[in-house]
Amino acid sequence: MTTARPILNEPLLLVEGRRKVLVAADLHMGIEHQLWLGGASVPSQTGKMLAGLKLRVGEVEPDRVILLGDVKHNLPWTSFQERSEVPSFLQALSDMVEVEIVAGNHDLGIAELAPPEVSVHPPGGVVIDSVGYFHGHTWPDPEVFRAEILVASHLHPAVRLADRIGSGPPERAWVRTPLSREGLREEYGRDLEGPEMTIVPAYNPLCGGYPLDAATREDRGPIPRMARLDLSRVYLLDGTDLGRLDRIRLVQAKRTGKLR
Repeated sequence: MTTARPILNEPLLLVEGRRKVLVAADLHMGIEHQLWLGGASVPSQTGKMLAGLKLRVGEVEPDRVILLGDVKHNLPWTSFQERSEVPSFLQALSDMVEVEIVAGNHDLGIAELAPPEVSVHPPGGVVIDSVGYFHGHTWPDPEVFRAEILVASHLHPAVRLADRIGSGPPERAWVRTPLSREGLREEYGRDLEGPEMTIVPAYNPLCGGYPLDAATREDRGPIPRMARLDLSRVYLLDGTDLGRLDRIRLVQAKRTGKLR
């Protein structure tokens, strides 16, 4: 039996079945260059992310690491920072463990930056040992929904635990959500069924988070249309179960006075 569980206090997913797989998503290497263009000077996080992943690989001893999209950041071009950091990052990680990438919307040119031993899968996703992996910026291949477990990213899921005036920074979160049969039928023109989907938070802390308590069906690409996010269950990185998203929204509305 294949299982998938978050690593406590880390935005990393451990999938265990015939093989052990460590999943990280949304590294966005090179985001510091974009911040610099906007006037903010932020040190590169690539070294810290590599050190963190190498530490977990040493502890968990996975058979492979899957980087679930948006390994790099800048579009439509590749910055000098990315040309320098992405190949060395991938080489150092692949020296320890088999590495595979599922391409995301920011990964234009990633195959040219990756060492030959790093496999790059298309945005339509891939099924490995009965687990379907896709980034989520585009609709996956319908065969992915035949998997026993679905793992996606792209949303940078987070939740804002607001105070009475509605402030409070978003905290990265895990999401487990059922699929929407209606949404799948609308896109694929036929009935599809699939398992519950796990949405992985962004690994790079500079990415921040997208507060799901404010999300709508039209936001952030296909995932809010293929999933029943209102019925999803939300967990903080420390394992705190915040409950269902629709109830979180209700509590937030009451707390901020938007619902009386």
